[in-house]
Amino acid sequence: MIGGGIIQSGSKVITKTREVDSEIQFRKPNKDDGAAVWELVKHTGILDVNSSYSYLMWCEIFSETSIVVEREGETVGFISGFINPNTPNTLFIWQVAVHESQRGKGLGTRMLFELLNRKFCKDVQYVEATVSPSNIPSQHLFLGLAEKLETNCVMANYFLSIDFPRTGHEDEQLYKIGPIQEENKQLKG
Repeated sequence: MIGGGIIQSGSKVITKTREVDSEIQFRKPNKDDGAAVWELVKHTGILDVNSSYSYLMWCEIFSETSIVVEREGETVGFISGFINPNTPNTLFIWQVAVHESQRGKGLGTRMLFELLNRKFCKDVQYVEATVSPSNIPSQHLFLGLAEKLETNCVMANYFLSIDFPRTGHEDEQLYKIGPIQEENKQLKG
């Protein structure tokens, strides 16, 4: 499971946000986080694991739009994101990783709100991410984010399985959340 804890209530999706441990620290990543982030992603068992080099670069070059979460010196959460150069008002979320000890506590949602409230993301009006059909937790995370931001979530086909070089990769749907009003960027409840 990736992201926040999910509760199904009729047709409504509720993402937990209150149970995040107060000993957790949110911060910008740096290259020293690359190895721990690679390990975290590898141990999710769900996410595509990229080269360790890519996580070193990601933590160094895209630190303004990515986040690391630590608890007692251990990396327990990570989001990699970037401002899409073709749509500078859009934060694209590439990966959301949450350590199994922190799943179901709303950490994914909290990381997204922490990113949206950074000075670097002040012009962000949309969040985009691709999600595979089998990744139900990520689907709930992004649908829940749209609900908390009091905005829309539009889904469309993006990458098809035939676009990938190896067989066996699922389609990836694009989730586009927005427009986001500045006053809704504060996590409530």
